[in-house]
Amino acid sequence: MLRILSRPATRLMERWLPDAFIFVIVLTLVAMLAAIGIQGTRPDELIRIWGDGMWGLLSFSMQMLLVLVTGYILASSPPVKRLLRALAGRAGSAGAAILMVTLVSLLASWINWGFGLVVGAIFARELARQVRVDYRLLVASAYSGFVIWHGGLSGSIPLTVATPDHFTAGIIGVIPTGETIFAGWNLLICAALVVAIPIANLMMMPPRDETVLVDPAKLGDDTPIPPLPADATPAQRMEHSRLLMWAIGIPGLVWLVMYAASGGGINLNVVNFGFLFLGLVLHGTARSLLAALDDAVKGGAGIVIQFPFYAGIMAIMTGTGLAATMSEWFVAISTDRTLPFWSFISAGIINIFIPSGGGQWAVQAPIMLPAAQELGADMSKVVMGVAWGDAWTNLLQPFWALPMLGIAGLKPRDIMGYCVVVLLISGLIIGGILWVI
Repeated sequence: MLRILSRPATRLMERWLPDAFIFVIVLTLVAMLAAIGIQGTRPDELIRIWGDGMWGLLSFSMQMLLVLVTGYILASSPPVKRLLRALAGRAGSAGAAILMVTLVSLLASWINWGFGLVVGAIFARELARQVRVDYRLLVASAYSGFVIWHGGLSGSIPLTVATPDHFTAGIIGVIPTGETIFAGWNLLICAALVVAIPIANLMMMPPRDETVLVDPAKLGDDTPIPPLPADATPAQRMEHSRLLMWAIGIPGLVWLVMYAASGGGINLNVVNFGFLFLGLVLHGTARSLLAALDDAVKGGAGIVIQFPFYAGIMAIMTGTGLAATMSEWFVAISTDRTLPFWSFISAGIINIFIPSGGGQWAVQAPIMLPAAQELGADMSKVVMGVAWGDAWTNLLQPFWALPMLGIAGLKPRDIMGYCVVVLLISGLIIGGILWVI
């Protein structure tokens, strides 16, 4: 059944979904027209808001580029390559490869979303080296696990409301993670996704004659670094020196241990720091690391050019009040029981235009939380409704897929047909549980 459904979805995306850069341009124009038509924003004011907001994601853009680069450096180090090769060797069939990469991605994304994006992509590449499997579905399966992130340990919205003196503390106080991330109903959603998504991906496997294998060029250069020549220059000896790399890499790892011992939490900067310094130590030489870096940066072009446009879209949605208006539409049709569900749906729609958990919460919280108070709705469920909506439509929005696609060497159109099917299934699971509870 799902194989039959995935065929037209894949063909539709391959035919109509443009390059991710064209997608963000179209999305910008849609947001502009909506702001003019719905909010009545003057064109000159709209252009000012858009232009002023274009550089609002510069810091985050660099973080995302480093997720790709440092993750690739770590995963391409000789010890990690051997580990991934050994794990991939246990996948004796295409079906096993699909199941393994989905489960690894789900688990890694629940722990930390940046970790999940990188680990899923790298593991998919290694599986493609060893197993005859449809590469598009393999990478889509790796990305599908990302949907769980906002219900996990790095969920920015539940972690925000669990922090003392957060910006909505005056409305809701502090909501501990025991009522959000570790609530029984949220763990039920996570467990249901862990069961359903791998099965769904497995059921979408194309028949052997329709399987699209990976182009070897997309898997990178796996040839070993040439050894140091006998007549090496001092510069070449420094580039091949393990002592030099360990002299800087080991202090970095010591800092990580000190940070963890002091109770520091996992965030994107810590993940990138860990990837970088583990990569330095495990590569052992600057020459090995720089070869991996050369390969890694090739996939980062999409992040560099597209994220400013997403910042502009976010500025339009927030600066014109368009996101707030859309949220109010759903509040108007909600009751105390249904507000968590409609929070999920509204967040899913707004996430297409504001693909940032923190940015989206800043827009929706001032509307959803007073509405929850007025209706007498369960505040923790409304909070997680927004969180899950933000994560859910990432399966349709290529913003977060860019680092993974850069590593895998694919375009959004290659995987989004499969992701749409998972979008429908995960939406029924998340929305259904939010509606019932």
